[in-house]
Amino acid sequence: MDETVAEYIRRTVLKIPRDEIKTMLQKWGFLSETQLQTINFQQMKESISQDVVQLCEENSADIKQAAVLDIIYNHIYPNKRVWSVYQMKKTGEEMEFFDLTDFKKKFKRLLRSALKNVTINFREYEDNAIWIRIAWGTPYTKPNQYKTSYVVYHSQTPYVFISASVLKSNLPLLCQALVVASTYQDIREMELRSHSLNSLKDIVFKRYSQNFQTYYPRPLQERNVAPESDVRIIQESRNEKERIQSVNREVFGDGPQPQLEFAQYKLETMFKSDHKMDILDKKEPFRCLVKFSSPHLLESLKSLAPAGMADAPLSPLLTCIPQKARNYFKIRDKKSFFPGSFVSP
Repeated sequence: MDETVAEYIRRTVLKIPRDEIKTMLQKWGFLSETQLQTINFQQMKESISQDVVQLCEENSADIKQAAVLDIIYNHIYPNKRVWSVYQMKKTGEEMEFFDLTDFKKKFKRLLRSALKNVTINFREYEDNAIWIRIAWGTPYTKPNQYKTSYVVYHSQTPYVFISASVLKSNLPLLCQALVVASTYQDIREMELRSHSLNSLKDIVFKRYSQNFQTYYPRPLQERNVAPESDVRIIQESRNEKERIQSVNREVFGDGPQPQLEFAQYKLETMFKSDHKMDILDKKEPFRCLVKFSSPHLLESLKSLAPAGMADAPLSPLLTCIPQKARNYFKIRDKKSFFPGSFVSP
């Protein structure tokens, strides 16, 4: 077995929590149950990794087998990576039969025709998800197994989830291979980014419940300010808290929000000024690129009103982020001045 393969397997084993190493190796299936029984999984992880490498040498493991173990690890721990959502588009609405063998063949052919030194591995899962691992090299260097790109493609949908490598120059080539292999015509980034792959899937596949704003603030009514008793003040405070909770529940729903970490949209609106001041001669829209980032963006927005940091309900520009992301292509194609439309930087 090549030394670089042995070292890669050793490092992959070291990343796995010790209590889960045996289970993950069983899912890998490269080592027999008899071989696994010879390993003492209660010893230090470094010793376990050395024992695994020795058994892999007996089985003549290659980089293909090592890559499968890495895919299994990333599938179990997808939150170790940062994922971005891409949406593909066809010219028509017709549905075509998806041939996995043909998809793999086209994907490999396009990447390898453009870049000789590249390793590509596939693994299919039960939810129609195809996990693709790409290790990139250059015309003069071997693929770097420690700087890989991961792609999760659900064959029955136009959505692709990509965790790109450090080499961003390879991203256009990767996107082109996806479009050609899946018989789409275009692909765009949706500007939704998060460590939580499942949360991104919940947003684009509409697997979580979010209500949309139907409540509008009541106009302020003039009233005479008179001394209030402490009981009246406490009651009004309690009523206001209940109102905020009710409005917040109406906008965001009862369930937990998907863990979204990054979103941005382009706001375009007309700027109005007094003609006498002659500030603007041209009727150009006022453009603004708004970016949001947080460890848990949607939950942060949800907590603003109860914390007293914003009025309830929040502006639709904030609560519509997941919906605008799903309508990304429709907004882009119309080229309209749509508040909250998602755009690529």
